[in-house]
Amino acid sequence: MALRLEDKKVVVTEVAEIAAQALSAIAVNYQGLTVDEMTAFRQQARDANVHVRVIKNSLARRAFQGTDFECMTEGLVGPLFIAFSLDDPAAAARIIFDFSKGHPKMETALVAIGGKLYDGSELDRLSKLPTYDQAIAMMMGVMKAPVEKFVRTLSEPQAKLVRTLAAVRDQKQAA
Repeated sequence: MALRLEDKKVVVTEVAEIAAQALSAIAVNYQGLTVDEMTAFRQQARDANVHVRVIKNSLARRAFQGTDFECMTEGLVGPLFIAFSLDDPAAAARIIFDFSKGHPKMETALVAIGGKLYDGSELDRLSKLPTYDQAIAMMMGVMKAPVEKFVRTLSEPQAKLVRTLAAVRDQKQAA
């Protein structure tokens, strides 16, 4: 059933609002997936705060005007759904990457993040980005390492003295 003009305006407005808040967007060709597979994918996406929307390409082009995802407009061809990551830039990429392992018919067409367009093959690289918590933990580890090394360096002379005295004691007891 065709959408009326008012319905199209509502769809464009909704997608434009989501695109304005999103950190990344991924266009995926879903042709060949069953309804049950799409339902399972949507559930995984909902759990990760990823918004999935099947939208006509012409309406998506209008919705993307003035957003970071305007770069995607020329590549929107064929039956696609758009997955928007709202909290973590790589959340949609992780879900799509993991889901496509078991469903080879699902092909990534476009990846957009930070106003830059990437080929669908970049999905693997984006999916391996750390989450916010992982990035903080990595940064804290890097910040903590020099302090630990400094403390170890300061305590080493005393430890060496203790080891030397223990060796002398052991030598005298043996004699």
